[in-house]
Amino acid sequence: MEKKTVVIGVCGGIAAYKACDIVSKLKKLDLNVHVIMTKSACEFVAPMTFQTLSQNFAITDMFEEPKTWDVEHISLAKKADTFLIVPATANVIGKIAGGIADDMLTTTVMATKAPVIIAPAMNTNMYENPIVQDNIEKLKGYGYKFVEPASGRLACGDLGRGKLADVDDIVHEVYVSLFGSDDLKGMKITVTAGPTVEDIDPVRYITNRSSGKMGYSIAKRAIMRGAEVTLISGPTSLDRPRGVHKFVQTSSAESLYNAVNDNFEDCDALIQSAAVADYKPKNYSKKKVKKKDGDLSIELARTKDVAKEMGKIKADKVLVGFAAETNDLLQNAQRKIESKNLDFIVANDLTKEGAGFNTDTNIVKIIDADGNMEDYPKMSKEDVADIILDKVKAIIENQ
Repeated sequence: MEKKTVVIGVCGGIAAYKACDIVSKLKKLDLNVHVIMTKSACEFVAPMTFQTLSQNFAITDMFEEPKTWDVEHISLAKKADTFLIVPATANVIGKIAGGIADDMLTTTVMATKAPVIIAPAMNTNMYENPIVQDNIEKLKGYGYKFVEPASGRLACGDLGRGKLADVDDIVHEVYVSLFGSDDLKGMKITVTAGPTVEDIDPVRYITNRSSGKMGYSIAKRAIMRGAEVTLISGPTSLDRPRGVHKFVQTSSAESLYNAVNDNFEDCDALIQSAAVADYKPKNYSKKKVKKKDGDLSIELARTKDVAKEMGKIKADKVLVGFAAETNDLLQNAQRKIESKNLDFIVANDLTKEGAGFNTDTNIVKIIDADGNMEDYPKMSKEDVADIILDKVKAIIENQ
């Protein structure tokens, strides 16, 4: 991730304490964070808190002794790759909409050319006031992005809309502003992820070691690049990607097949990163199988090959497969391309450190239907996801 700068303007409201969490989360994404506080914000949170979390001086006064020889509001305005105002009060929204620049925050916003994200938080009646709504609509017309407030119990005790949006939603909007794009806009992409689970009895089951991280990374990056994403997922401990168009929870290979089949017609591309069981217990026991002397044999039956079935009805859709192998990687991958009618396959050797299940990185080879192969070094799964999506995009655009 290229190191970028976020300037955060904190206004005076009880939700100012949540801005501390936002600064912390953005720093954990390895971003430069600078905080500007209004005079009222300092009544709710001490500037030292933001200085400690951001590891930069918090700016509170236009006329305080400068920490550098830059013209500070112009310097911060130029540094910003994205500008976030949180919590945004009716007062500050109104001043920006009216072109008023009478403190460090409004002056810097006026001088920046970076995207500006505004996260309002205020009493319901204030938020619904026609003047405030007119100001919001005016700023939206100028290209300002708003993270709409939530409904709930407010600090004043009222119930209604005006509560600051979820912190993770705000962080996500900043992340999208910094690293997202619209190059996949208009494309519908279905992604499968995670393991399948095949029940033996009500207690036991057969599964595999897939964590779902690769598929979720693909879904996340596709969303951030503007695609409409359907994510079909086996059981994982991962959070659902924010902004996913449709999320389908599955368990067995059969339920995954049904979900893929149901959503296949409406997609432009199917990226099949789920680790689907090849076999399942032939006979399911409705009661727990009791322990006895001697060995236990479980007869296994073949599951439906999801990728192969989709290959039969492919038409003009892009099909991407995965091959996680421990031996004969290239031979097995090429065989799958032919038998499943894939456009290309992403192959990885599970014996290599940093590749495969339960890691944040991967080492892959991508082989297309013509036998062309590209070999990639170890990289994050999100970087692998972008490479896969670039290839999907190229195929769709060249059809």
